[in-house]
Amino acid sequence: MQPDPMTNNEPHQTAKKVLCIEDEHFIGELYKRSLDKSGYDTTIEVDGVKGLELAQSDQYDIILLDLMVPNLTGIEILRTLRDPVKTPHLKAKIIIITNLEQREDIKQDIEKQADGYIVKAEMTPKELVEFLDNIA
Repeated sequence: MQPDPMTNNEPHQTAKKVLCIEDEHFIGELYKRSLDKSGYDTTIEVDGVKGLELAQSDQYDIILLDLMVPNLTGIEILRTLRDPVKTPHLKAKIIIITNLEQREDIKQDIEKQADGYIVKAEMTPKELVEFLDNIA
């Protein structure tokens, strides 16, 4: 969109809402700062059960989901979000974010259910923003 030359204002865009289910506070805050600075509206949740509840509220456009979070694993969250009975109307894209090495068959199974798979150690916050800009 182009700015309106009559008002010299940028056009109003609704920020994409991102839910980041990530128990590492440093990583979560790093992502939040970078995403918010780039125009996203980011919520961080460190607990798997609470993260699932937020995700099922269907208020988010993108869910960044770590595989290792307390009280409910990312894989359990992913399966629940993809189950049409437990989560019937999820519109959000689900992106797995992890540093765990997975067996290839497990990784492929996860990738089939998710909309993206990111190894945290291989992606800077700026690259994460670019990745989300391309899928959002």
